[in-house]
Order: sequence, then C-alpha cells, then structure tokens
Amino acid sequence: MSNQQGNATVDDIDPITFEVMRSIFEFASDRMASVLQRSSFSPILADMLDFSNAIYDADLQLLSQAANCPVHLAAMKFSAEEAVKSIGKDNVHEGDVLVVNDPYRGGTHINDISFIQPIFYKKELIGYGVSRGHWMDLGGGGAGGQAFSTHIAAEGLRLPPLKIFTSGKINEDLLAIIMNNSRTPHFIKGDLQAHLGALRGAEQELQRACERYGVDTVKKAMKKIQAYTEKMIRESIGRIPNGVYEAEDYADTDGVSQERIKLKVQLEIADTSIKVDFTGTDPMCQGAINSPRANTISAALYSLQFFLAPDAPQNQGMFNPIEVVLPEGCWLNAQWPAPTIGCTTLTSSKITSAIWQALAKAIPEKITGSTCSESNWFVASCTAPDGKTDVFSDLPAGGWGGTPYADGMSVTMDPLGNCMNMPAETAELFFPIAYEAFEMRQDSAGPGQHRGGLGAIFKVRFLGGGELGMETARTLEGSPGAAGGLPSAVQRSSHIHADGSVQVIGGFDTEGAWRNPLLAAHKFHAGDVFMFESTGGGGWGDPKRRTVEEVLDDVLDEYISIEAARQHYGVVIDPQTLQVDMTATQALRG
Repeated sequence: MSNQQGNATVDDIDPITFEVMRSIFEFASDRMASVLQRSSFSPILADMLDFSNAIYDADLQLLSQAANCPVHLAAMKFSAEEAVKSIGKDNVHEGDVLVVNDPYRGGTHINDISFIQPIFYKKELIGYGVSRGHWMDLGGGGAGGQAFSTHIAAEGLRLPPLKIFTSGKINEDLLAIIMNNSRTPHFIKGDLQAHLGALRGAEQELQRACERYGVDTVKKAMKKIQAYTEKMIRESIGRIPNGVYEAEDYADTDGVSQERIKLKVQLEIADTSIKVDFTGTDPMCQGAINSPRANTISAALYSLQFFLAPDAPQNQGMFNPIEVVLPEGCWLNAQWPAPTIGCTTLTSSKITSAIWQALAKAIPEKITGSTCSESNWFVASCTAPDGKTDVFSDLPAGGWGGTPYADGMSVTMDPLGNCMNMPAETAELFFPIAYEAFEMRQDSAGPGQHRGGLGAIFKVRFLGGGELGMETARTLEGSPGAAGGLPSAVQRSSHIHADGSVQVIGGFDTEGAWRNPLLAAHKFHAGDVFMFESTGGGGWGDPKRRTVEEVLDDVLDEYISIEAARQHYGVVIDPQTLQVDMTATQALRG
C-alpha cells in the first residue's frame, strides 16, 4: 500500500490530528444515522432502525460507518461502486444523488435501497456519502416482496443505477414510478427526504473538516486511518493459530424443495490473513433465499469482525486482510433471475453460524454458541375494519449463544441486523392490529455450562383481514452449541383462529408433521392471531458443569422447566417445594 500524498506522506499526520480526524469521520456517519431515524416516516426506519449509513473516500474505500445494520454495511460499497461505474465518475456532479437496489449490481434484496451522493470541496471530489434503508414495500407478488416465488420479478421494483437527484433537483418521473410500485406510497416521499437529509449531513461534516484543516490534511488522514485499522486487524488475525477450519450449516428449505440447502465454509488462517472459501456449497436454488455476491461477502466480513478487532475504527482496513472465495453458480453467488428476498434475514445468519462454528475449532476459548441465526422477518398486508389497507412488519428476536464467560443474551436481534423490534405502541397506532404477547419462551435456550439466551413467544391479533408472509428457519433443528453445549429448541409459526383452534403453519406440529416455514400471503381474518415461537441461542460447555444454584435460579425464573433441569442438567427439583434433591442430583451427575 502506498502512503504517498503528493510530496508528503500520511506519516505527516501527528497523533492529535489523527484522533481529531477519526472523530470527525465517525461523527459524520453517526450524524447520518441520527438524521435518518429522526426524520423518516416509516416505522421500519424510525422505530426498527433497519438502515445503514457510511462515508467513503474518493476511491470508494470505506472511511467510517455508523453502528447500524451489519449486513448492509460491507455490501453498500458494492452498490456505490456499481452506481458510479454505471453512471460514470465524470458524469456525477455536485448535488447529484444516485439510487440503486438491484441485487445483482451490488444490492442484497430489493427492499434494501441505496442512495449515493458524491461530496465535493471547492469542485474537488473528496468522498461519498451512502445511505441504505429497508423500505417497507416496493411491490411484488406479496407484501414486502415476500412472494417466495422462483423469479426475482415477483419480489418488486428492481432499480438499476439511476440519478434520483440531478444538481439538487429531484427526478419526478422516477419518484412517480417508485410510488406507483409500492403498497405504502404514503411513506415514500418522507423516507426519501430522510435519506437526503442524512447525505447532506455527511457532506456538511466533510466540507467543514476540509475548511478547517485543509483538504490535503483530510485526504492524508483518510489513508492513515485505513492503514491503522488494517494493522490492528492483521495483528488480531496473527493471534489465531494457522490452519484450515471447516464447518457447515443449512437452510431448512428454499420454500420449493423439501431438501435442506447446505452451505459449507473453509477458513484458512495464514499468518495475518484469512481466506473464506465457500467451495462445496449447494448450487443456486429455485426458492427465494439465494444470496447475491455483495450480501455473502458482507455477511462473511461482519461475522469475522466480532472476533478480530471490534474496537478498531470501522473502515476499509477491516476488510483488506480477508479474501472471500465464491464459486460460480452456488446459492451464495446469485445470478439473474434467482430470487433473493430471504438473503439478508435467512442466508446471512446461516453464513455467520457456519463461520462461528469453524472459528470454534480455532479459538474455542473465545467462540460462542450460535445465535438464533434468524431474523424471523414477517410482513403482513392488513385491512382495517373501515377498509383502509397498510403493510405491517416485525422481527421477533431470539437468543444469542452462551459464551465462555456468561450465558447468552435473551430476545436479541441476530448479529446481521442490529435492529429493534417494532414497539407495540407504534404498531397499534399505525396499523389495524393488537399485540397480545411478547414474552420469554421457557426451555427455548440451548443447555450448557453457560446456557444460551432465551427466545420469545410473539402474538399479534388482526383487527381486520390480512395476508402474512414469513421468512424463518431453525424449524428442523435448533441453534448449535459450542464446546459441548447443546442446541436450542426449534422455531414454530402458528395461526390461532378466532374460535381458539390452533393451526401450525410453519415447523413441526404436535403430531410431528413438518410444514414449510417460508410463508407467502397466508390469509388471516378479523380476530385471528399470528403466533411465533422463536428459538434461543446454543449452549456453551457441558450442561452438567452448570452449578446447581444457577439451574435452580433458572427454574425459579421460569427460564427452564423442572423437566429440563433434570433431563439436561441432571438437577432434580421437587415440584411442590421447589427445593433441590441433592441425593438424586448427585446420582444423576455422577
């Protein structure tokens, strides 16, 4: 890497200026996130925080990113590169904003729409601001694009790189096309202005830095900060034993086939670099869980950063030591017309789980049990009693895996998202639905010396009619444990009819029959309830090594049942007195 800037080097940046510049770049991204959240119209942005923001240098190398949605962050670079390449760098001017959501041109799934603004200082291009958000609905054969068809066309409006603003003037024709292809046009203009405000914030901060410190200093600081992070990441990789470590995970189904869809990963640690090789992964599938290249690479990169140098400045230096090998034709390298709606919420989480299982063979003292490894994303069109329609979405969270030091976190978004659940108050204010439950699910966590975090039981009642699409997995087996920990419970979706009868619509029913958990346009009537039971994280360590006191506390807290305490932990508790029978416990524990 060259550290030259004209006749000066980046080493001319003194430590104080370095820290000032680093803080300015980080603040610019954080300001973008704050502006977007506060000014957006749709609840999925304003309340659930399903968005990401970052700034890049003039070469489209990541400079800083806000702590937003991990699966977006590394992928946004690919969208920005495709947009600038397609439009032409010489055709991008001050006041322009580009837009793209094409999964095959740097995108993920169609709902994730990216806005790219070049940033100039005194006519010189100094960087780019990029803001990506998950828009509630961009058309398609099911609400939120969840048609779970076999062709990308069923998932909504696919935009190639275009200019949405030219010299500060909006493209009204393009805006009209977007609004005409959405079930929620009432959110479009407000959300677009929110993204524009975020981009303007990045522009102001970088221009202010150039005005105060000089453009040469700012440009040298950009390169030095990236080199600094790369050095930290390489040092961290150097502490992992050299070797080749493999693991597999899978999706329960692609929605069409009844067979599991496998992914295989091989991590090759060589001194200060990592190769992530997905050779051996199943080919592209018919169903809508295929992952575009940008999404797969992003998932691989953020999965590794958890165990490298998470405190390092977030920039291109994080990614330079990591190579990702993606075979042509596999379901992690989707090509047109493969559908991709489940790529972020399902596929990314399986990539993380597989990588963490491989890392467990390299650094078992640091790795955790798998998370719920699912975003459990559902979208429902819903009709109010007065006939008004809208689109409602939520992400019922599950548990994270147990760690070498403590139990896993309960009811927490999978690492791919860093999003929030929809607040019940917001949902009931906006949509014709009523929340009936969102509570801890007993016995959902993987048993272990440090058990996994718990999943949840989620219930929402439709006040009018509705059609629900659902993307989930972990319905055949729970989240894997680590270091001898056990897997968590399986997940399940149910339709509770207004008369009280219960119909399992995803996963195993009480008689052992399994139903496809990828739902498209499942009909609900007024008074019907959708119930989802999310899983917990995998356990860490032998459950029999968990202290008797901890097991008893879990029973008293209703995290685990008396039966589970005996079966998994070898702790016998009297159901009447809730006291431990130490004689029976010692006999079970050997």
